[in-house]
Amino acid sequence: MASTGNYIFELSENVIRKSVSYTNRFGINIAADLYLPKDFDDSKKHAAVIIGSPYGGVKEQGAGIYAQNMAERGFVALTFDPSYNGYSGGEPRHLSSPELFVEDFSAAVDYVGTRPFVDRNQTGAIGMCGSGGFAISAAQVDRRIKAVATVSMYDISRAQSQGFNDTLTEKERNEMLDAIAEQRYAEFEGGQPVLTPRGAPIGFDDNTDPIGREFGEFYSTPRGYHPNSITQFTMTSSMSFMNFPLMTYIKLISPRPILFIIGEQAHSRYFSEDAYEMAAEPKELYVVPNAGHVDLYDKTNLIPFDKLETFFTENLK
Repeated sequence: MASTGNYIFELSENVIRKSVSYTNRFGINIAADLYLPKDFDDSKKHAAVIIGSPYGGVKEQGAGIYAQNMAERGFVALTFDPSYNGYSGGEPRHLSSPELFVEDFSAAVDYVGTRPFVDRNQTGAIGMCGSGGFAISAAQVDRRIKAVATVSMYDISRAQSQGFNDTLTEKERNEMLDAIAEQRYAEFEGGQPVLTPRGAPIGFDDNTDPIGREFGEFYSTPRGYHPNSITQFTMTSSMSFMNFPLMTYIKLISPRPILFIIGEQAHSRYFSEDAYEMAAEPKELYVVPNAGHVDLYDKTNLIPFDKLETFFTENLK
């Protein structure tokens, strides 16, 4: 199904946006938006950048803002809805899987790499929040991705298996797994999938957990609201993330470069800092002053688009 609107940003007069679709290797139809410069010359070969949405987000939100800005800088830019989410196909809805979400990046490479106006040897990826981990994981094995940048990265596998700030105890982890196992029985016998609690609370105030409030201020207000972005996934999805780490082979991305972008005040910055330490050269950790985690979703006065343009221009040759 194609997007029907509800973009959280105005379309720039300097870009063209096209609704496109293609199928990933699991047979899931992926709904995507292709952004091109307004003066685009399709007789020439261009570099392409694929942008993945934050975990729980869709292409009409922050990823679209990034795609539009990269297109304004001359790149072919593609952003997509993850499998089982947004306008992409797959049942049950809101299923989440490390293999599926990593595959979605490679399927996007398949698509852009078969466009006659794209140089398939000049393809990069940007992963926002949870998609940062998926982009890294895809680049570990998909050598067609020549450069990868992450923004406010979340390592969802680590967060699921160890808890935020690695605070999940063995007892808590086992209790979570036991609850998931019981839910699998229920769904196998015909029960409806149960969704996790919203990551972005609808009602929040000064007493709300600061991280939840930060997400709520984006996803649950006109600033970032989209009906397809409910910030919930099926409860049983967590099991696969707890079993499949995303960063195991990060060193193998070298000699292709990685750029980690984090907000100075981001609650999530330790994910990028630790991944940076694990990665081999060439790598860079870029800190945006006075920015939090969600600020880098949509606040164009803070997002370092010039840095991203330089990074991909220099490395997609």
